[in-house]
Amino acid sequence: MIKNNPEYTLLDEQQVAFDAVMTAARRGVHDRQKQIIIIKGGPGTGKSVLAINLVASLLSSHYSTHYVTGSKAFTETLRKIIGPRGQELFTYTNGYVDAQADSVDVLVTDEAHRIRDVSSNRFTPANKKSGLKQLEELIAAARVSVFFIDDHQVVRPGEIGSVAYIREYAEKHKCAVYESELETQFRCNGSDAFVRWINTMLGIDDRPRFEWNDHDAFDFRIFQSPEALENAIKDKVQGGATGRLAAGFCWPWSDPKKDGTLQADVVLGNFSRPWNARPDSGRLAAGIPKSSLWAYHPNGIHQVGCVYTAQGFEFDYAGIIFGQDLRFDPSQDAWVGG
Repeated sequence: MIKNNPEYTLLDEQQVAFDAVMTAARRGVHDRQKQIIIIKGGPGTGKSVLAINLVASLLSSHYSTHYVTGSKAFTETLRKIIGPRGQELFTYTNGYVDAQADSVDVLVTDEAHRIRDVSSNRFTPANKKSGLKQLEELIAAARVSVFFIDDHQVVRPGEIGSVAYIREYAEKHKCAVYESELETQFRCNGSDAFVRWINTMLGIDDRPRFEWNDHDAFDFRIFQSPEALENAIKDKVQGGATGRLAAGFCWPWSDPKKDGTLQADVVLGNFSRPWNARPDSGRLAAGIPKSSLWAYHPNGIHQVGCVYTAQGFEFDYAGIIFGQDLRFDPSQDAWVGG
């Protein structure tokens, strides 16, 4: 999946982090002191690319290694691409409740900001609870733990992973800690200016706004209707590019109809399209991808995606529908959520 694929070629700063992890793996496995590596990076800095490269290289170096994430969509897509022989290598953050201490050489946890407080829930029997925090379960299971994280990308209220949180428990368990940060933009044709413009325009970045010139190789447009946006995305996909339509949660998310087709929940005037299938949808009509494979399956282009299915994936073109959850208030000169 990785070898000779230009999409998985590491940049210089990613190579520095890669070398640091490989060094920590040797120390953690052979010197027996637990090692924690925290790699910070914003969207598009290549955290997942680096994580997958590390898994491949660690396995090739005969270290038992698991790729861990809290994202079902990303994990299931990787399992689909890798095939049945590699299924057990791609796991979830709540999958180490019963793991023996140091049973894995290296755990590479991607999207560590999605770590939860505990792995159990209210339906978990008492004898199945570890009594540990989910983060502690991960640290206990491996000699070396690598955490890729962005404190600004938490999706659900119960997700509590942060750099400070991981550092706290690493120190509690007397682990050697190494931190690194990825800053170079890996997506968006490597344009830090474009990303900064988006972040400052939306108020994510509190630095002063600035004028972005469109000299970089981008096709950025504001469409007057969702139909025009969808048509533009589909034209790009038909031309061989990758692309998807996505939106914020401003509409209901219904169960499928009895025949397995999807309800057209996303409605704006005459435009009506279904969300991607719910994770618990059950039987779906032929040609409709499961929620976890929406970003990968070619028929995902016919549904509107949400953050749970789109986060972390790469598309050449992304069409975003703004609903009523985000509006610009001229009186405050700011974006307002609600």
